[in-house]
Amino acid sequence: MYTVKEIFKSIQGEGYNIGKESVFVRFTGCNLWNGKKESKNKAICNFCDTDFVGTDGNNGGIYSLESLVDKIEQVWNSSFSLEHRYVILTGGEPLLQVDANLVDYLKCKKYKVALETNGTIQLRADFDWVCVSPKDPENWLLKKGDELKVIYPQNKFNLQSLLTLDFKYFFLQPKYDKLKQLNFNKTIDYCKIHRQWFPSIQIHKTIGVQ
Repeated sequence: MYTVKEIFKSIQGEGYNIGKESVFVRFTGCNLWNGKKESKNKAICNFCDTDFVGTDGNNGGIYSLESLVDKIEQVWNSSFSLEHRYVILTGGEPLLQVDANLVDYLKCKKYKVALETNGTIQLRADFDWVCVSPKDPENWLLKKGDELKVIYPQNKFNLQSLLTLDFKYFFLQPKYDKLKQLNFNKTIDYCKIHRQWFPSIQIHKTIGVQ
């Protein structure tokens, strides 16, 4: 069974695949923060801007393998074409629940399957796209994938040394907090000087979509 916060259709708002029509499956739970506001300051990921607690989001619930894929199909077919099917498994931390059975079943339904993970759990399935966004070097295990996305600014990582890792693309994403405009400016300035890093701007927040 899979515990899901929400399932929704949108565009990918950040990173390499920005603008791609997608179905997002947000799994409940994370291993770097319990999602409770009173404990956020002491959490490893204390700048999270996502609600991943419970099953009360759009299409949230507890699903079997078959019922989850059926719901993804329903959401996709409600507006998107039958071609170029793309699903993004995110969280929280999706690898606490996602397994090879789910990924393989989605591929049988002709979906490309993308993963957004904090990198604390090794892969157990063959994904078509892997985005790793580490939050702390001490619990970071998954150090290869398609794109590396570091929230910026933070002082836990040596950004230059990260460029030696086995990723195709390297992104800095401005931290979304009360200093978001300053963080945006710092991100752009850093990427101008260090051209191997690209800014990842959350356009879905800018244009007001989920």
